[in-house]
Amino acid sequence: MYSNLKKLFPETENLDLLKHQQVTKLDLLNALNFLVNEMKSNKNEEQPKKWLKSSEVKNLLRISPGTLQNLRINGTLTFTKIGGIIFYSYEEILKVMEQNKVNRNTNE
Repeated sequence: MYSNLKKLFPETENLDLLKHQQVTKLDLLNALNFLVNEMKSNKNEEQPKKWLKSSEVKNLLRISPGTLQNLRINGTLTFTKIGGIIFYSYEEILKVMEQNKVNRNTNE
């Protein structure tokens, strides 16, 4: 709980002094702002999952279950099946998206 005290109170050399000081509303507001900013920065650092389930891929690509099945069948999207659950590599999805980019100037 006290691991981030140095971040909250960088001007305080002796953290034991904090145990005997009164806490003002301004102190609480500063602490709250610090925590909110930490949560926002942690959220921005989140990496996407390495493996996605079918429902996640459908939502990500905004496609129907049939379209996803067609992408599997024709080999466009590789997958891994464990039990009855099909998983797709997030990196592979990005790679397929890049490979299938259409140049705006072509008639394809």
